[in-house]
Amino acid sequence: MITLPGMDRVWDALPEARMVGGAVRDMLVGCPVADVDFASPLAPEVVIKRARAAGLKAVPTGLAHGTITVVAEGQGFEVTTLRRDVATDGRHAVVEFTDDWREDASRRDFTINAMSATRDGTIYDYFGGRADLAAGRVRFVGEAATRIREDYLRVLRFFRFYARYARGEPDAEAVAAIVALREGVKSLSAERVWSEIKLILKAADPVPALRLMVGTGVLELLLPGADVERLAGLVARGAPVDSLLRVAALGPGEVADFAKRWKLSRAEEVRLEKLMRREMPRPEDDDAALRRALAADDAAVLMDRSWLYGDAGPGWESLRARLPGLDRPVFPLQGRDLAALGVSPGPRMGVLLRMAQDWWLAGGCVADAEACRAWVLEEAGKISPLK
Repeated sequence: MITLPGMDRVWDALPEARMVGGAVRDMLVGCPVADVDFASPLAPEVVIKRARAAGLKAVPTGLAHGTITVVAEGQGFEVTTLRRDVATDGRHAVVEFTDDWREDASRRDFTINAMSATRDGTIYDYFGGRADLAAGRVRFVGEAATRIREDYLRVLRFFRFYARYARGEPDAEAVAAIVALREGVKSLSAERVWSEIKLILKAADPVPALRLMVGTGVLELLLPGADVERLAGLVARGAPVDSLLRVAALGPGEVADFAKRWKLSRAEEVRLEKLMRREMPRPEDDDAALRRALAADDAAVLMDRSWLYGDAGPGWESLRARLPGLDRPVFPLQGRDLAALGVSPGPRMGVLLRMAQDWWLAGGCVADAEACRAWVLEEAGKISPLK
């Protein structure tokens, strides 16, 4: 049974509660569990009262949907009152509370996510989730089309769980429903879609799931022209599990357009843009060439890019081993250095700085500030006056 700091105190205050969802699923397959959610037949205000009476912090983080975050020993646990759906529109649901565990489980997406567990380890499995988990099946609770119409994000969640847990052929009913209802994913917010895409790509091997996304027509709706076989090569070479690296392998097109469409963070956009650059040193290049590459991008970016533009040969492994041992060179001159030499501020100064940097790069990025200043004085001065 899972034991996280604070769990016993939550169960002491709420003995009727059960652990639900992903924590139960991952416990059964032996995966690490970092956070635990609970469900309770008690009304939200009763959960709050019980928790606070036990000396725990209770925060109404989703009161309209019955969710209270109970904090015990620094750990947050979501406790949600059992619910039934009153109305759904493909993105949101109106719910009312119930004390019926099976009814609550019936509104969940997949059988493997619909199990619950009591404090003594008893597993409640109303829809065959345990057997599906053992067999590597991802199956919707009840009618697949009904579950999808309740929330079209479940199309993408199917592929996420398929990538992580499935073995063998996909559930035929699920695939048919996804094909019929795939256009519904267009109604989802960019943030929700991007979050699921990243989770799909974080699977150890997302390629079978992505091929299924191609076959159902879903991938073309979200990532037109995505090159799944290029990603398959990346995975086969043993590249790190990294969602942005895998997006780069798929080919997002113009990074700025991709970032705008899916509302990437600025840090994600910048990193993806760096990954997509074609400049990459080769294994046979000398240290001077590597230093020139490092002057433009740090070693971590070059290491990642090497997986995209290299192959599986030993030369690329050697290149990745060499990169961390080289210091990143920094061009040693700035505008104030040229001003000190008598160069007036303006376009002329910019031209001279670029010329000096090109000379520095051509020499393998080893010339120091003194040598660069000397080049400006002795060489650039021969071309035209400094001012």
